[in-house]
Amino acid sequence: MAGTFVLITGAWHGGWAWRPVAEQLRAAGQRVLTPTLPGLADGDDPTSYTLGDVVDAVVELVEGEDLRDVTLVGHSWGGYVIAGAAPRLASRLRKLVFWSAFVPAEGRSLYDEVPPNYQALFDGQAAASGNNSVAMPFEVWQAAFMPDAPEDVQRMVHGLLLPQPMQYFTEPVAPLELDVLGVPVAFLLGENDIALPPGEFGWHRFAERLGVSPMPAPGSHEACFTRPAELAEAFLKA
Repeated sequence: MAGTFVLITGAWHGGWAWRPVAEQLRAAGQRVLTPTLPGLADGDDPTSYTLGDVVDAVVELVEGEDLRDVTLVGHSWGGYVIAGAAPRLASRLRKLVFWSAFVPAEGRSLYDEVPPNYQALFDGQAAASGNNSVAMPFEVWQAAFMPDAPEDVQRMVHGLLLPQPMQYFTEPVAPLELDVLGVPVAFLLGENDIALPPGEFGWHRFAERLGVSPMPAPGSHEACFTRPAELAEAFLKA
């Protein structure tokens, strides 16, 4: 059944990252929008925006285009964005899909949800940046985010990433009230996703917050590049 997908990226990415998946979804008859969020476009000042501005931008896109029957997908950090936008867009949503994504808890930011080594990385990068932003070191990206790609592909994609405004990691979003929201939710978990380590800090806890069982998705944390056809199929099944 045809519908509309709005795909929200994770940290460091722009809407360009969805193109391989978007092409697959469009071939299946879906309308697809892939916004680049404020602060994550080339040339943006990372100090100029708050996480609330990002949420506002998604709401304004959906309302401005008068979109209906929307499947709103959030990847990784994008889980905070779609959780913030969903209550304001509930009447327009078909489903809310978290793909290896953070799900907010009361008073907790993304920074509060990641392991201490990531916190130290974020703190150091933000302090050294001069504009309170966090760049993703290639070695971390290679080992944890996109290990299922050849090195030349890893370096090409890594070279397109932009520094993430640190405040996007430290500002919280209100948790979803699913009974009030009245929108079905799904959680897709990459079968080879090690961007968060298994165990205490693993992705499964976010599916538990939604009260759903995780559904399998292909590949690593960056399957949008390495397994786009299968990832698009997982979105359609969700």
